[in-house]
Amino acid sequence: MKLNKKSLFLTLLTLINLIAFSQTPYGVNLAGADFGNNMPGTYSVDYTYPNESELEYYHSKGLNLIRLPFKWERIQQTLNGNLDTDELSRMKTVLQFAQDRNMQVILDLHNYCRYKLNGNEVLIGSSNLSIAHVKDLWTKLALAFKDTPNLYGYGIMNEPHDLLANTPWFNIAQEIINGIRTKDAQTKIIVGGDSWSSAERWMQYSDNLKNLSDPSNKLVFEAHVYFDKDASGTYPNSYDADGAYPNIGIDRVTPFVNWLQTNNLNGFIGEYGVPANDSRWLTVLDNFLNYLNQNCINGTYWAGGPWWGNYILSVEPNGNVDKPQMSILEKYKTTGAACPSLSSNLINNPNNNYKIYPNPFKDYLVINGLHDGDLVNIYSIQGRLVVSSRLQNATITNLNALTSGVYLVKHEQNFIGKIIK
Repeated sequence: MKLNKKSLFLTLLTLINLIAFSQTPYGVNLAGADFGNNMPGTYSVDYTYPNESELEYYHSKGLNLIRLPFKWERIQQTLNGNLDTDELSRMKTVLQFAQDRNMQVILDLHNYCRYKLNGNEVLIGSSNLSIAHVKDLWTKLALAFKDTPNLYGYGIMNEPHDLLANTPWFNIAQEIINGIRTKDAQTKIIVGGDSWSSAERWMQYSDNLKNLSDPSNKLVFEAHVYFDKDASGTYPNSYDADGAYPNIGIDRVTPFVNWLQTNNLNGFIGEYGVPANDSRWLTVLDNFLNYLNQNCINGTYWAGGPWWGNYILSVEPNGNVDKPQMSILEKYKTTGAACPSLSSNLINNPNNNYKIYPNPFKDYLVINGLHDGDLVNIYSIQGRLVVSSRLQNATITNLNALTSGVYLVKHEQNFIGKIIK
């Protein structure tokens, strides 16, 4: 990189086999704990949680990531109060059902940046509902769940939208992150976008989220994508009346995918779904998931869960009969071999003779310890291949297009080093 524009620093690591083939899971939302207008309401009357047989069904389909929506008013019935022990037990029971099946769970606070007080929804930032209140909630949740082995991440808020001008989502999210990290430095924090987490409107409403700070560098950004005319996911019209076409999902998610790649960030699609009343919607879903898979982005379908009844997007089976959407979802169980990522098994290599320099360098890397003609791949930290080049005179050139970020350098099966731009 040219020094008059950017600085690039290089850290050499004496490790091999650091890059492994990731198998990030796809899965499904299991709704029910977010149901009902009565808050906190009565368990099994106003709302419910998924049972063990439902976890077993989705596990049998290879959908091993569960996004679990829950309500703030139920887990913390008094602002700044203790977590409700009964609700906490229900949530932990679902996590245990999942752990027994090697499934992972996202805890999804399904509150839209609101809390119901005296029967009325109040926005965060109002006189009686502050950022400190939601920070307190997540600080206590992090303490309660931090040692849960199959906790995939904290989904800190579902679909923020129409917030107060003096309390933007960025400020709320940053304080939640700060609170979680006082108790849990390891678990991913999943940050949804503003404006209903719209992938299509991401640049307009959520571009500033790239400036969020996490001392653990484990943020995952969450977008939602639906394919009906107004992208609401209600699908009141026919396929044709909605103006749908096979690649509409790709077009709608592309702004978010491009943003992730430009900023070298990790992403996740927390909600997407189609009705089963027209097979063309299944083609849309298939094309959409294939595109996500190619870009190493996983997601959770909306939705499964015990109380959906005839809901048009539901993939809860009718007895032993799968819903049509399941035929597509079963094709996408994990991101695959095209998505290398950091392995948890770091193998020391005291005989590593690789050397990369200069430090800092301009727009090239010199790599000693390899042979001319050897293939060198450079990956973004989330595993996307960004440069693939043959070594010439021990040098890889034309790296000036790389944006600021952390990159992994790999020669065939050997990890060479990490470069931080």
